[in-house]
Amino acid sequence: MQMQIITLRASPSAHRLVPPLASASSSNLSAGRCFLLRPSHSRCRRPRSLRASASLEQEVKERADSPSPSGASSQATRRDVRNIAIVAHVDHGKTTLVDSMLRQSKVFRDNQVVQERIMDSNDLERERGITILSKNTSITYKGTKINIIDTPGHSDFGGEVERVLNMVEGILLVVDSVEGPMPQTRFVLKKALEFGHAVVVVVNKVDRPIARPEFVVNSTFELFIELNATDEQCDFQTVYAIGLKGKAGISADNLADDLGPLFEAILRCIPEPRIEKDGALQMLVTSTEYDEHKGRIAIGRLHAGELKRGMEVKVCTPDDACRIGKIALPTIKIEEPTVRMSFSINTSPFVGKEGKFVTSRNLRDRLYRELERNLAMKVEDGETADTFLVSGRGTLHLTILIENMRREGYEFMIGPPKVINKTVNGKLLEPYEIAAIEVPEEYMGSVVELLGKRRGQMLDMEASGPEGTSLLKYKVPTRGLIGLRNAILTASRGRAILNTIFDSYGPWAGDISSRDQGSLVAFEGGSTTSYACVNAQERGILFVKPGQDIYKGQIVGIHQRPGDLALNVCKKKAATNVRSNKETTVVLDEPLSYSLDDCIEYIQEDELVEVTPESIRMSKNPKISKKKNN
Repeated sequence: MQMQIITLRASPSAHRLVPPLASASSSNLSAGRCFLLRPSHSRCRRPRSLRASASLEQEVKERADSPSPSGASSQATRRDVRNIAIVAHVDHGKTTLVDSMLRQSKVFRDNQVVQERIMDSNDLERERGITILSKNTSITYKGTKINIIDTPGHSDFGGEVERVLNMVEGILLVVDSVEGPMPQTRFVLKKALEFGHAVVVVVNKVDRPIARPEFVVNSTFELFIELNATDEQCDFQTVYAIGLKGKAGISADNLADDLGPLFEAILRCIPEPRIEKDGALQMLVTSTEYDEHKGRIAIGRLHAGELKRGMEVKVCTPDDACRIGKIALPTIKIEEPTVRMSFSINTSPFVGKEGKFVTSRNLRDRLYRELERNLAMKVEDGETADTFLVSGRGTLHLTILIENMRREGYEFMIGPPKVINKTVNGKLLEPYEIAAIEVPEEYMGSVVELLGKRRGQMLDMEASGPEGTSLLKYKVPTRGLIGLRNAILTASRGRAILNTIFDSYGPWAGDISSRDQGSLVAFEGGSTTSYACVNAQERGILFVKPGQDIYKGQIVGIHQRPGDLALNVCKKKAATNVRSNKETTVVLDEPLSYSLDDCIEYIQEDELVEVTPESIRMSKNPKISKKKNN
């Protein structure tokens, strides 16, 4: 096997010194101690240590000063550095909180124009309003450098969270003051507790009219107990904040004018990193980037030894023995993918009209290049030379890849998402996920019926606040969740919120019907006409409008009944000498506009999504259609 050489390059921001925070208000904090806002004793499920989290700092100092094992290099403590990761469920405000932390630490000039959600630098992140990639930054507060890692809040990008938790000693767990702990909160907290990290809980958005901070703190404490946290971890510091306004405090009713209380909590409660400067080189690579000219660039944390800019090192991988030296740190284990989709070359009559990269070689090179940086994704060759199987943590994980590729000029077709099953001891197992649905009470019956059809098992149901909404928790097969989001939005008039996270593999749940309606399929290509669309809309809901070019086999709408219906939406009205005013009295309905995510959730086994830089179309799969006809 060819030996890989990796050039390790330090991030430019790592060498930049930032002035300390000028006016951090900390009058309501006592120095050198972590305070615990204890929940009501009725919620405690086991005896807890009365020692406050202030002892955590003392324990770190004792471990740093204790002698090292024989033969090992002595370790030292970097007291001027803190490494933290900010984790939360999606939309709980962690990226906005980072914005305020950066502004108050004087990273930017006073007259500098700074956009919102600074850390969401990717175009897709800004468009969708979610964090997709983990990113790092740093600030300086009272002479201490605080390295901050902003992580995704969506479960499909859990691989981004798993890999960066190895780089920190503590986390800021951001929880919404109304919603409280959600599915992704459980996931990221479990990972952090397994690493033994210290946790500072930030109850965000306490200025909301329906905020219930006491309930949120109690629920968070219960979650710590359920996840078998240690007594020291359960004695977490609670900080209340309004991330958008840049305010924080240790009491929800008494916030400072800045984030000083939050910075003070980080310095007190997050342990200092321990280093082994004189030891053998040890670096844990947590992410990789790829450059066509420089090759692979590894990003990680140095645990021992020294690295210099431009220094070349040989890589140790799990599949190959190290040749020169040995980096003696365990590899990061990323959870296995749960969903697979097929990628193939574009075979529609419109191929090559919009994209630059259309061949199977282009597609193959791009997909395998994605593996250089996307650790949670897998790519395999398909049954034919122009088909590839791509596996990820969820449909959104794969959708982001698809969207990036079409913006780069690629044309290709994708098949419906399929779950990755396992066979253990002769039994077929499939992935299950925990689904949390917030829904108004008047639509709860329809949502419960939908989840029942998809083999969902109700785990809990409770009122989620004074707005008349309920929180439903279900355990649902992953394949039952495909297409469920749109169905729930339709049933609740767009007022329900669905969040999911992978739980475990379980027994095969049986057949699941995910779509009750068929498709309207064009049996003739050309340009659509108003005359044909008027007749076609009586059979269902159309995706196309008059004057749009289509091809034979393209899906042009949703049939109002089960089963597909072939029709002609390019038919022109026959010329006669009889005048008619019918066309002036009939109004065409607005065509249904489906996004890439909607199309992926809509298609079934015999259907494909055609992806080009400018268009997204759906069509019947000609290969499967031929098999059915034969």
